[in-house]
Amino acid sequence: MQMSPTIAVHLTAAIGATLVGPMALWARQGRAQRPRLHRAFGYAWVTLMVVTAVSALFIRDFKLPNIGGYTPIHLLVPAAFAGMFGAFWFLAQGNIKRHRRYMLITYVSASVVAGGFTLLPNRYLGSLLWGSLGLV
Repeated sequence: MQMSPTIAVHLTAAIGATLVGPMALWARQGRAQRPRLHRAFGYAWVTLMVVTAVSALFIRDFKLPNIGGYTPIHLLVPAAFAGMFGAFWFLAQGNIKRHRRYMLITYVSASVVAGGFTLLPNRYLGSLLWGSLGLV
């Protein structure tokens, strides 16, 4: 597999979401809450996650264990959409505690855990990273 425009879009959006997510979470922590900043970073994070999830559907790998080119990491696509939908559902219901929990879980699972899986040596990004360091 090589860098394609789809992978470049996916990678850019995923890195952006990973960096923007903590800012959205931070803006509502502690005594000095920043609702405008939280909302701006939150919408940016959701937009980046939608781009990441949709672009992931167009990235297929037939070398790893797969079904039609879709590997187990693709199961995070519906999970990410379900998490974001649930978070907005609870927000609309006025249940801020559940909204916060859903967003935190979605951020950790869709950005941190999925990002960790992409750094495995048998994945494209992992082989680039570990190969450039001379470790693979």
